[in-house]
Amino acid sequence: MATGTMKKRVEGKDFRFITPDEGGNDLFSFKDAYPGETPEDKKKYMDDLNEGDKVSFDVEQSEKGPRAVDIKRAE
Repeated sequence: MATGTMKKRVEGKDFRFITPDEGGNDLFSFKDAYPGETPEDKKKYMDDLNEGDKVSFDVEQSEKGPRAVDIKRAE
């Protein structure tokens, strides 16, 4: 798993960006990449992360480029 830092929240949006610790471009993350049983749980987990919080994640290739998936608050 990779690690990184959460970027600023975009109010009313279902996505966030993460700056990888290893460098490179910020990674897109959609609400479905966060833990939770329901879409609402996933969005709440995402919204509860603050700018600057450390997270761990995997990277997956999408049609629009790499994105962060399986995102969890770093321990």
